[in-house]
Amino acid sequence: MRNVIATILMIGGLTFGGFNGYIWIKESSSGSEKIGQHDIVVQEESHMEQIDTHSFEEQALNDTSINMTQEELLLTSGAPKNELSPKESRDYSEYARGDDVGWLLIPALDLKYPIYWGTDDETLTQGVGYHIGDFTTPPDGLSHTVLSGHRDTVFRELGDLEETDTMYVQFEGVQYEYQINKTWITDADDRSVIVHKDEPTLTLTTCYPFSFIGPAPDRYIIEANFIGKVEM
Repeated sequence: MRNVIATILMIGGLTFGGFNGYIWIKESSSGSEKIGQHDIVVQEESHMEQIDTHSFEEQALNDTSINMTQEELLLTSGAPKNELSPKESRDYSEYARGDDVGWLLIPALDLKYPIYWGTDDETLTQGVGYHIGDFTTPPDGLSHTVLSGHRDTVFRELGDLEETDTMYVQFEGVQYEYQINKTWITDADDRSVIVHKDEPTLTLTTCYPFSFIGPAPDRYIIEANFIGKVEM
């Protein structure tokens, strides 16, 4: 009788372990894939549209051919940034949580990841999530774009990236290029990571340590500067 019970428990344990392994592999593989030959839009640097967020006001002031009111000047220049941000000019209400909205491509890892709207638990089981908040915008908002993913599935190789590595976000027919400028580890409760930024910035976040068993106590952060954008 004991042998029968032991056999049943062993079979049950193997079945449970195999099922969980299958789920892990499925979630891991469904959240990323290899970068294809034509996935990244390659364009000559001289033709790439680069955004200088500091030059808007100067250009408007130097253009003597246009007689603008102070209100019109603020709308054109985008200043002061704490009162008028690019996010205010766009309504993203067409997107619902879990919607597939674009791609994150990281050539150094030879991987691309579908981006989903939101960072709730259900959305992050699909792959990389876009953080919705008062201090963040999608790439076209030209402010702070924050993407998150699980360390044990889609972002398990994030620690291999180095400063100056390039990343791309493709959103609504436009490809935005970023270059990593720093990485750091911080506490999971650190509220200084997801904040407003005056310059277009891409931030990736995931739990840390990568090999930790159970809820990880820290966060691994990658910050990248905006380089330019091209139409796809």
